[in-house]
Amino acid sequence: MILEIVQYGHPVLRERCKRVEQVDDAIRILADDMLETMYDANGVGLAAPQVGVAIRLAVIDVAHDPDCISFLKVDGKDAPLASIMPLKFINPELEFIAPKERDTEGCLSIQDLRAEVNRPAAVKATLPQLDGSVLVIETDGLLARAIQHETDHLNGVLFTDRVSPAMKISLRRKLRRLAEDG
Repeated sequence: MILEIVQYGHPVLRERCKRVEQVDDAIRILADDMLETMYDANGVGLAAPQVGVAIRLAVIDVAHDPDCISFLKVDGKDAPLASIMPLKFINPELEFIAPKERDTEGCLSIQDLRAEVNRPAAVKATLPQLDGSVLVIETDGLLARAIQHETDHLNGVLFTDRVSPAMKISLRRKLRRLAEDG
């Protein structure tokens, strides 16, 4: 089922989400619906607060672009991107393993706005899966950026919080208008 994606200004986007303590059918259905919603919106990631649910659950799928990363290790071994897509995970833990680099980001909850964001170029992510297993992923590129972006959502942080001070000033009026419309 396609869910409504909440937009900038909605208070759930600023909440630090609750840990998922137990995965049940409702969580599994929500994750599947989030994937369907993300695909429908042409996104690469979606976090539960973006559909109005303040829990630490997110989905990512970057399989459409296998060249979006230069490396992927899963549980310490080289792995093809398709072997882990789509990702559905809860309660992520991140370790940054490379210097920051600037790239353009957008967000399904802040439509028609894109900006340059500085983030670590590579990440080691511990991602508990819905089946109880845990993936430890080391990667870079779009997948690393998406994992960081969606984890930020789970902490009430938006990509616009991570832009340069000059960019924040230039975005201020548009963000205010979005908040009023939302």
